[in-house]
Amino acid sequence: MKSWRLGVFGGTFDPIHSGHLIAAASVRKALELDLVIFVPTGNSWHKLPGPLAPAMDRLAMVDRALADYEGFISSSVDIDRHGPTYTIDTLTDLQAHWHGENIDDEATWFLITGADALADFPTWKEPEEILKRAQVVGVTRPGFLAAPGPLLTGHSIVIEASTPDIASSDIRLRIREGRSIEGLLPTVVAGYIQTHALYRETPVGL
Repeated sequence: MKSWRLGVFGGTFDPIHSGHLIAAASVRKALELDLVIFVPTGNSWHKLPGPLAPAMDRLAMVDRALADYEGFISSSVDIDRHGPTYTIDTLTDLQAHWHGENIDDEATWFLITGADALADFPTWKEPEEILKRAQVVGVTRPGFLAAPGPLLTGHSIVIEASTPDIASSDIRLRIREGRSIEGLLPTVVAGYIQTHALYRETPVGL
């Protein structure tokens, strides 16, 4: 029997970029995680009008970005599930699948998110149930303060990571405007975006 330490890193990843990868690598090193599982959202409840690239394209970009990283894998549980994506559903489905495949092993779970999201944690769906399933890890840049709040006292960890100031929205804007995205994301992801002509048109409503 093996005892695993597993991180869950969810997001739209629209597209995945170097900041995501550096943050995940910092958490994996700091917490000695065996794996970090990247989980692209299906239909996220809090981002409208929705992802700008189809779910399978976002998953394909994640898979290409993770190929050169030891201990990074992806999961399509949120894409496979119908309806909005909620963190509690992500953890429930992911853990059921994991323990079904690794029936003789144990696992300690860590939910990775941006430290700025910690203050809003009480508004998430079933926050108490989330805390029963995983310890929350907030990632912040050096010099930025995090405010976990009383609900997360004793249930959260804040980790500083020297992540570059990169946003997926800025990458999408640069592509629409024909500006360079060099150095902002892995070259294999940039190549996928170019091959599939993603983010070329301004989405309706933006």
